Amino acid sequence: MRSIGSCYSEHALKIADSYCSGHSNHALHSPNNKPSIQNTVTCVYKSKLSNQKQLLIAVTWSYKLIGQGIIISINDSPFSPFKLGLNSRQFRKLKGTQKFESCNLNIDLFWDLSKARYDSGPEPKSGFSVIVLVDSELCLLLGDAEQEIAERTVKNGIPTNKFFLVSRQEKYFGGAIYKTKAKFSELGECHDILIKCGVEYEGLRSPVLSVWIDNKNSISVKRLHWNFRGNQIIIVDGMLVDMMWDVHDWFFNSSSPSSRAVFLFRKRSGLDSRLWLDEERLLMNHKGQERSDFSLLICACKYPV
Repeated sequence: MRSIGSCYSEHALKIADSYCSGHSNHALHSPNNKPSIQNTVTCVYKSKLSNQKQLLIAVTWSYKLIGQGIIISINDSPFSPFKLGLNSRQFRKLKGTQKFESCNLNIDLFWDLSKARYDSGPEPKSGFSVIVLVDSELCLLLGDAEQEIAERTVKNGIPTNKFFLVSRQEKYFGGAIYKTKAKFSELGECHDILIKCGVEYEGLRSPVLSVWIDNKNSISVKRLHWNFRGNQIIIVDGMLVDMMWDVHDWFFNSSSPSSRAVFLFRKRSGLDSRLWLDEERLLMNHKGQERSDFSLLICACKYPV
């Protein structure tokens, strides 16, 4: 089976400007479709130590049958990730600290989930904080009190490093509608994203994939059982974003509990990826900064995994 990245084809390429598309309530709300349930979110952040060593810090929030938890790993190391589960003594306290080593680095972790508030998914939306120190340098700070904690660390003489989100992966099960939010650039706006796999009722009944950005139809793929893999381009904040999909297993391996669909949004890199730009302003914004590419991966399963 080909990977999703091998599905590029000039026949599958299309510019779909979300600001020029019409709105359709019928397409957004189909009686045969139900919203799916999000049970895992993994965010990967990039940071750099004062010695120029680059770090990738992965934070996974999960909610499964065995309970709720968080996993933090450094540089994709499987040997010493920090795991915090609902049944563990630390998570029951919802607040604490932990020290461990990973990739020859000394990691200090601080968390406070005692007042965390959640929506429908496993990732807290407010009332929490997660802090990661690597070799006594602040490399990741998540939660409500980011500014306050950052000022406190500077006051205490702790080196503070910049970090930014490079990828986000969300796992869903049990439905055909997937709702999320994403920012495709550090200076861009947060956009509402809706993916829906349904049935077209005009003419012959046929499966259709539709993608909506801020309630405007950006992509519509008809005869999905024939076009089960492909890619198109959408324009978000003046930038080109590749959207790729692979729903092969939904049609040809539907009996397997591990059957899944994959949807990938990936921002293109470089100045030539923009359709319009104020070049002087763009160069000023990026001068002295690391390039922050971003991708959003959505995995949709029939059953919890």
